Amino acid sequence: MRFPLLSLIGLVVVVLMAACAHAPLPIDSLGIAFVQVPAGEFLMGSDESPEALALAYPGMERSRFEGLSDEAPVHRVRITKAFEMSRHEITVGQFRAFLRRSGHVPESVADGTGGYGYNPAYDPATSSRGDAFEGRSPRYSWENPGFAQGDDHPVVNVTWNDAVALARWLSHEEGRTYRLPTEAEWEYACRAGGRGRYQHGDDPAGLLHVGNTFDEDSAVNWPAWRDRALPGRDGHAFTAPVGSFAPNAFGLHDMHGNVWEWVSDWYGEDTYARSPQENPTGPPDGNAKVRRGGSWHTWSLYARCSFRNWNTVQTRYTLVGIRLVREVLP
Repeated sequence: MRFPLLSLIGLVVVVLMAACAHAPLPIDSLGIAFVQVPAGEFLMGSDESPEALALAYPGMERSRFEGLSDEAPVHRVRITKAFEMSRHEITVGQFRAFLRRSGHVPESVADGTGGYGYNPAYDPATSSRGDAFEGRSPRYSWENPGFAQGDDHPVVNVTWNDAVALARWLSHEEGRTYRLPTEAEWEYACRAGGRGRYQHGDDPAGLLHVGNTFDEDSAVNWPAWRDRALPGRDGHAFTAPVGSFAPNAFGLHDMHGNVWEWVSDWYGEDTYARSPQENPTGPPDGNAKVRRGGSWHTWSLYARCSFRNWNTVQTRYTLVGIRLVREVLP
């Protein structure tokens, strides 16, 4: 289904975006830079058929396309207030500074069970779930995901609770309201006025220029999944320094790949069928929180703007990180 006002709405969003794109970026005491995202409307979700997706992603099992029904129906969403979103994912250095200044103990450390990490000697076949990474183990945490990270890389192995703790502490310290984005705000910001599968359009190959996803560099370490890798290299086998790839039209980097990003909404498979049009916030309760955007280890099908994934609030994983929203002052 297509809407005749979409092109006009997209034009309005782009014009509003252009008006604020060159404004000075407010940077907080942790060094987090923000981009102001204008209010606007967009079409949320995807109505692509399994047949259309099979043509775009050859070699993938049909069951993977049939398992995307929670992206439908496509529905109009109105974001009525501008908001500020962090230009980049929260970095290792910023998270370390938060822990030092706040005294917060990450769940991977506090509960003693650790996180997940890359171990070249680990065989996924030895895991009951066939998990790609070793864990949970105290050997791994936000400080050690099993591969080298600099302070400018996105922090991983952080739970939804850790992300909320960061937002609450910043709210207290800065005198501003920090929070996780809603799922609708996240997809609106990712699309940035577009309607394609990705910020650059529909072609998965374009991800090599806009995001760090599973390509030939990553496939070196997971040869069994080489046929799922993008044909090309972005120079990063694991996480990349934030901002290494081209931003979208709102000036946001790494909305595709690098790390999955927690949002505030509980997951509901049929959420879109009963979602309000203005500022939806998801179900009132649930068992898992939504995460969006894909990671450095994510196949291109799952890095689309519309794809929804989820985990419990205690989940910590070597692919999952944080992006924050800061509410605009009156």
